[in-house]
Parts: sequence; structure tokens; C-alpha cells
Amino acid sequence: MTTLPYRSALIIGAGSGISASLTRVLRAANLPVVMAARNVEKLTALVDETGAMALPVDAADAAQVERLFAETQARIGAAEIVIYNASGRLRGPLAELDAQAVEAAVAVSALGAFYAVQQAAKRMVPAGKGAILLTGATAGVKGFALSAPFAMGKFALRGLAQSAARELIPKGIHVAHVVIDGGVRAAHRADPPDQPDSTLDPDAIAQCYLDLLRQHRSAWSWELEVRPWTEKF
Repeated sequence: MTTLPYRSALIIGAGSGISASLTRVLRAANLPVVMAARNVEKLTALVDETGAMALPVDAADAAQVERLFAETQARIGAAEIVIYNASGRLRGPLAELDAQAVEAAVAVSALGAFYAVQQAAKRMVPAGKGAILLTGATAGVKGFALSAPFAMGKFALRGLAQSAARELIPKGIHVAHVVIDGGVRAAHRADPPDQPDSTLDPDAIAQCYLDLLRQHRSAWSWELEVRPWTEKF
């Protein structure tokens, strides 16, 4: 196994599923990890299990994100890996959606990601090193009925990833967008017997993130799409 070329990590939008698996694999690689979420109480078990740290943040609040990066730096040094995993998951019929709820959902998916990338860049550019991984979704590549707010946020996230990659790659910072194309398997659950490999295993997804972090400059990816084996193309 190739050692990760980074020394610390910050995961924004931590909780269960993908972020929990990411915390475990990064801690297994001996990296100090800070997990950030609106509700840190839900992270208590994962903190006890992995030894990672937990800090509160409202990802849609620029001032809180700035404080998060400052406190992370005080605890583990400037994060050399920043993973943005937060999403506003509002769905529903267009004619029935509440405008303020839509704004809040898009703010988490899009503006929150911008705030995180901005704070990461402020620290990584002077160092000439770092990795920023943004968790996207199929809804950020094509729209689906009843998912307008979610798609709006994820389309914006993909645009941010492309722009940030073009700006920051020449400065030594690896920016990548991970498209989660399919349902993520819940903890302690298996796929239906008649539909094996029909959902994404969060541990396997975390390994895909590690593969991105290990990429050499001579052959790297700015976008990675992961999908379950039996998904219909």
C-alpha cells in the first residue's frame, strides 16, 4: 500500500455512510482527522472508535467555516486533505417547494463547498500542496424529477470543482470531484438476495477516495464516477 502524501485531514459533512468510512481509512493511515458536522453528538461513537476529533459547523455559514479551519489548524495543523461531503437534500414537486428551504439546501451543497474550498486554498496555496475532494452525485450531471434543489446544488458543486481544479492544480493542489452514481448501502445492511451488488458499499467508496489521494502528478483524475456493479447504464 502506498503511503498517503498528506499529513492531516478535515471532513466537512461528517456522519455515517461515506464520511464514516473515510474517517476510518484515514485514521488507519495514521492521519489526524477532524470531522465537522452541524450536530457533533452524532459523531460521539465514531470519535470513540477512531480517535478522530469532532467540531461543530454550519457549512452554509461562511464565518463558521472560517472558524472551523482556524480551529482545525490549531489542533492538527493546516488540513492537507479537505473533503466536502455536506449536501442539502431537499426534494419535492416544484410547485410545492418552499423558497427559503430551497435557498438553505442550495447553500449547503454549493455555497458551503465554496467556503470550504476558499479556506483550503488560503492555506494550501502558500504550502504548494494539498488535496480537495468534493462529493457530488449523479444529480449534478443530469437532473431528475422532484430533485430540483438537490440538482441545483450539485450542478454548482461540479462547476466549482472544475474551476478550482484549473486554478489550483498548477499550484500543486489536487482538486477532484467524486460523482456518487447510485444508492449508498446503509450500515449493517446487505443488498437484496435477488439484487446483489445493487448498492454502493461506503467502505469501497472510501477506498476510491484513497486512490485519488495516492495519484501521481503524471496521471491524475479531476473527476471520478463510482457506481454499483449491477447498475444499468
